[in-house]
Amino acid sequence: MSDKSFAETAMELSGKSKEEAQSIGKIDTADDQVEGLFDERHRTVHSPVYRAVWDRNFPIKDFTSKFNFSRKHRDVTDRCLEVLRRHRDNGTLYDVETGKLSDSLIDDLKGAGYFGLLVPLPDKELISFSEFADFLAEVASIDPHVAGLASVHGCIGAVDPIKTFGTPEQKDKYLPRLASGELLSAFALTEPCAGSDMTALRTTARLDGDHYVVNGEKLFITNAVEGRLISLVCLIDEQPQVLIAQLPSSQDSTFQLKRYGLHALVRLHNNGLIFKNFKVPKENLIQLKKGNGLTIAYHGLNLGRVALCANSSGCMNAMLWSMIPWSKFRTTYGQEIGNRELIQERIARLAGYILSSNSLTSWCSSLLDLGYRGELECIIAKTFGSECEKESAIELCMKTHGGRSFLHGHLFGDNIHEFLAPLIYEGEGDMLNMAFFKTLVKDHGIKYFEPIGKLLSKKQRKKPAVTDFLVRPHLFLPYCTWVTRNTLSPTPSVDTSHLPSQLITHAQFAIKNLQKSRLEISKLMRRYQLKLADRQCRMSILSRRIQHLITMLVTVGYTSSNYDEVTAAIADVACENLKNKILGCHPTDDQIKKSVKLGRQLGSQQWGNRTDMRTILMRY
Repeated sequence: MSDKSFAETAMELSGKSKEEAQSIGKIDTADDQVEGLFDERHRTVHSPVYRAVWDRNFPIKDFTSKFNFSRKHRDVTDRCLEVLRRHRDNGTLYDVETGKLSDSLIDDLKGAGYFGLLVPLPDKELISFSEFADFLAEVASIDPHVAGLASVHGCIGAVDPIKTFGTPEQKDKYLPRLASGELLSAFALTEPCAGSDMTALRTTARLDGDHYVVNGEKLFITNAVEGRLISLVCLIDEQPQVLIAQLPSSQDSTFQLKRYGLHALVRLHNNGLIFKNFKVPKENLIQLKKGNGLTIAYHGLNLGRVALCANSSGCMNAMLWSMIPWSKFRTTYGQEIGNRELIQERIARLAGYILSSNSLTSWCSSLLDLGYRGELECIIAKTFGSECEKESAIELCMKTHGGRSFLHGHLFGDNIHEFLAPLIYEGEGDMLNMAFFKTLVKDHGIKYFEPIGKLLSKKQRKKPAVTDFLVRPHLFLPYCTWVTRNTLSPTPSVDTSHLPSQLITHAQFAIKNLQKSRLEISKLMRRYQLKLADRQCRMSILSRRIQHLITMLVTVGYTSSNYDEVTAAIADVACENLKNKILGCHPTDDQIKKSVKLGRQLGSQQWGNRTDMRTILMRY
């Protein structure tokens, strides 16, 4: 039996070069190895998104009951929020000289327990990821850089590799120091030639006595400065592996920081790392029984993707709270702009983006807490949150504030690169759309298309002949049976009566179209066959459509589990906006009327100290 992955086999059959097929195969194999870390019922083929597309019995409860609203550690998280607000109000968030997060802020966050939230220790209860993600959104609404610091440290830095894969000795040595903040951490993967293509690593480590000797260069490593701890992905015996390496307290001949100008992450440290015969103790190698460094890298990505969605939600909240007071302050032609239909619609649309992002954050983090891998679900959260953050910043916040958006000290002008960068973090959006699609179709392809593809490749044909059906019916009959059943046999009805009445039609629309999507996917695979890998635009479009349908359903489920009338009204508008994107149509007059009414209601509400009056700069 071949040990090649499905992706490598498909690439070879489609005529790709050996190098490209093997590179894609390594990524696919790493993905399979991550799957193997989870018990069978929590793997991708049993996940809510997968079942929503491929199962005839629609898993409605997976979208309406998988939410964890328990917040048992408010004492710790509130203490951290109090520290953050105090530094913001005192103007001490950032160092005056460097512009980075100040040492006094970092020290106070250490004392409040900020860096140990996701670190398991014998003497403290671990916070759930649901509570952490919800808290992270609150942090980001005050300062996105502080939120980013926590997600890098706890989700994709050294914390996850050590707590998940480390030896008892590695855990004892490093986890207490990571929890206290004595060691802040980073994940050193990206290189000048290795970003989305993680198989192009060039940094090497060679065992020499009791140490690995590292040579190579890393780039765009957030949180990497002297004295901090990194998970270093490098080639050992031509296989990607992870070493836990503490950077020296000062640069020397073996270790240098490569500094460069970077518009994003201006408040955090982001540097290149150059290693020349840099030594790491051999006991710092993270060893896996099955898998390698790519397996470790993939494992932490989903935590980072959910954290990114939470961060986007917090940033959009800050935008909303800046738009409302400005819309009451700014007048044109004798009227507050907050009375204008255009502004009211923007407020309603932004509230919908925030609600859907909160819904995805809560849903995905709860699934991760329950033990699911969450690959498909977390991709949706990342792509949706980052796209909404971009649109909210440019189309809603900037246009509402006008030219003042570009003043120094303005939320938009000071943070525009921070609002755009999430489109790239944890995987560029369209690349993830294709990854989502490939993951979704993988099992279907292995079952029905791979055997036929191998036959066609052997006979050097693009399409099957009639004789193939007659001579080898066992290759074609299973797929023909599947298509017939899913085309002619009605799917079981889904009970949505327990959902809020104004949202039932949205749930039914999403369910109906998700159930139809399996035939659309299969038709696409049948049409392009071995050339499907080259149809990137078509894959991305269908992937995005399915993701929007899932987001609609999760928004309905979240609202149903956390119901109030205002939230239900926001969810209604959010789902209608998503439906228009799915159908590729403009809002109807009735939809605009409903959205404007909601925006007027939200704009007139009292938001306490959440609205940010400091966004009104240079008063008339």
